[in-house]
Amino acid sequence: MEILRDFMGVNLPDTSLRLEKATFNTRPSDDIEPDLVITLGPPQSPAHAIIVEIQQDKSKNPRQLARYAAALWLMLGCDVSVLVICPDRNVAAHYAQPIESGLTGYRLRPWVLGPDGIPAITDPHEAAAHPDLATMSVMVHGRNRKVIEAFITALTDVTDEHAPDYYEYAYSMSVPEIRRLMEEIMKSASTSWPVYSPFAREHFTRGKTEGKVEGKAEGAARSLLLVLAARGFDIPDDTRAQITTCTDLAQLETWLTRAATAQTLQDLFHEPG
Repeated sequence: MEILRDFMGVNLPDTSLRLEKATFNTRPSDDIEPDLVITLGPPQSPAHAIIVEIQQDKSKNPRQLARYAAALWLMLGCDVSVLVICPDRNVAAHYAQPIESGLTGYRLRPWVLGPDGIPAITDPHEAAAHPDLATMSVMVHGRNRKVIEAFITALTDVTDEHAPDYYEYAYSMSVPEIRRLMEEIMKSASTSWPVYSPFAREHFTRGKTEGKVEGKAEGAARSLLLVLAARGFDIPDDTRAQITTCTDLAQLETWLTRAATAQTLQDLFHEPG
């Protein structure tokens, strides 16, 4: 909300917000699933909804964004903004064009945040003050080592309970080159901050005895649930129980790896292809 209102000048109602399920149904039977859905206002009568999409390439048909907005408008009965975050300039330009939905009179103009609109944050104090913007700074400018160092330093000082979520978002949405640099920097960082990415969990458990395997499994299960939640999955009770009761660390790490790209929860528990 702050990015749209304060950073991009969108007129949004000044009211409460909450995170919504990122899956909503359209008739006749298919589900459509953007990356993130946020609503502003009371649950019974939301004042505004925001759809957030992270686009690394041009693979998504722009009309799908118009479909997302229309379906959410029909479901909630409130105005909808679509924010598309693109680390690549050409991709940002592609999605910044007005989208002709094919429905007379319905033309969507998404709000697009590209690399030129995302600052390279190298000051840990600034990163701590704006962790959401710092997360996107890593995704876009993470090849600059100082950007990642500021981000990690900031998260060690942030008291926000969502600090691990910011880290997981940055890690999961970044290209492999940036992920490797994040791993390298994290390995030399303080071991007092409980980050839950796979490589960080390995780092923070380094030197612990074999008797702590059960604790590692619990940490892996927690990491898996965080990643699934960050990607917008609604986790049924039976699936949550299957994850939290699993004591096989290797199995949990396999599921955690799949969670980064799984399209459905079923993909998590089955070999790809």
